Amino acid sequence: MNAHQIVEAVLFASDAPLTADEIARADEMLDEDQVEDALQFLRAEYDDAGRSFELVEVAEGYQILTRPEYAPYLERFDNVPRPSRLSGPALETLAIIAYRQPIGRVEVEYIRGVGASGVIRSLQDRRLIEVVGRAEGLGRPLLYGTTSFFLEHFGFRSLEDLPRPDELPVVLRDRIPLGPEDGEGEAPQGEEEGPQAEPEAGEAAGEGVVAMVAEASAEAGGVGQEARAESEEAEAAAEAGAVPGPGEPGPPEAGEEGEVHARPEAAEPPAAG
Repeated sequence: MNAHQIVEAVLFASDAPLTADEIARADEMLDEDQVEDALQFLRAEYDDAGRSFELVEVAEGYQILTRPEYAPYLERFDNVPRPSRLSGPALETLAIIAYRQPIGRVEVEYIRGVGASGVIRSLQDRRLIEVVGRAEGLGRPLLYGTTSFFLEHFGFRSLEDLPRPDELPVVLRDRIPLGPEDGEGEAPQGEEEGPQAEPEAGEAAGEGVVAMVAEASAEAGGVGQEARAESEEAEAAAEAGAVPGPGEPGPPEAGEEGEVHARPEAAEPPAAG
């Protein structure tokens, strides 16, 4: 049994990308150079033979995947795994984290202009983002970054495959410093509405971010169709936030030193004499 067959068997049985070092563990006689040669041989063999699958480099590893042009045939079968689609708010939040990582929830909410706690939790549940550290500010808020599954999900080899900074809207290209008055700690669990962004920032994110990730994903292997938004009740609730109606008291306001002050109630009109 030669190295090509061993490498092919390992990749065929794996449901996740594998690096050359991981593949080399399959046999004591294999090393990374032999694995790299075998990978090049298999890739050329699949292409020359016109196979319905190909060897692709994704998520800093290698994986055997069906070619994108055969997707319409596979969609007819319920037992074929399908990647879960993301809603528009989730995809927009994910793009902000991908370009600005490590980034905290407060800054994400400042850019988008709405609360992001629910959307961030949903992205964590989908293994697309994770906590990568803590900031040095008040309360040491959590910082988020993308995972290797994010690269696999969108067909990126690495974060370098994302559109370059000069192609991005200003809201993603330039980091906006947040002062102490914008809040550094994590908000209580029940609060969903964050600091309000300026209209220009929210509009730039809404119009440019989703298209950026969708276009890059499509070029990487046709998986950019996640940009087709699918309504999800949990994310919609987090996106809407708690907006007070007419005549209803709004949420408490934070002072300059972080204290929470209640909004003054309207004085009752004097009784008619």
